[in-house]
Amino acid sequence: MVGEVIEAGMQVRYTGTGTTGTVIRFERKDGKEYAELDTTHLLYLTDKLFPVDAAVEKRHLKREDMKKTLNDEREFISGSGFQESIKNIDQSCEGGG
Repeated sequence: MVGEVIEAGMQVRYTGTGTTGTVIRFERKDGKEYAELDTTHLLYLTDKLFPVDAAVEKRHLKREDMKKTLNDEREFISGSGFQESIKNIDQSCEGGG
């Protein structure tokens, strides 16, 4: 954002998409300054980036954490305990109303 100094190694968030990451390098194109983030390896306008507190950032799941959670849920759903439990329902929709 305007007035914020962005430096290499800083944790930042891109205002357009909410993408976060650590600045790994800078590049100037067409008179504009861009920063590359380690999470996407894409360039972002530096005036659209703002520093984030690392403690706050830890609350957001990282991509690897989300993949692990998704895989764990897939394993659970394909497991015999879950399959056995849904075999005992009659697929009716009783809203009670």
